[in-house]
Amino acid sequence: MAKKNDITLICLQILCLQCLYYAALGAYFICGHVVFGHTLSLDRLFDTHATLDIKTSSACFELAGVLGAGCAAAYLLSVVIEKAKKCLDFAVTLYGTHLLLSLGYSGMFPRWTWWLCHICALVVAVVCGELFCARNELKEIPLAVIQPKNSM
Repeated sequence: MAKKNDITLICLQILCLQCLYYAALGAYFICGHVVFGHTLSLDRLFDTHATLDIKTSSACFELAGVLGAGCAAAYLLSVVIEKAKKCLDFAVTLYGTHLLLSLGYSGMFPRWTWWLCHICALVVAVVCGELFCARNELKEIPLAVIQPKNSM
């Protein structure tokens, strides 16, 4: 029987969630590079000082990527975590780790647009993740039904 708070499991879930989040975000930016010719660099993932306004197509693309990654994080929470009441904790850990990695990469405190964009993505991840997990938790458990043989 597993312990209630298995530290190894929790750490592996955090690591898995973080890796899959960056894989989804990276796949989005790679598609943008192939389809639209946007440049590929780690700045797209970790630059906290980029201006995320809707005046340029590149900024709109990054904004859509961060919000889309929030939707992907919601799905990943339902697959990796599987419990609705744990979604808030793991989502905040995901975006908190992303903040620390971004600060380490860029060395600058994020602009207000970065905060606004990532907080919106966090809210999307938590709300939709809890919804997806709750739906999975409420599914009926299939039971094997033995059909009686017809005695004819």
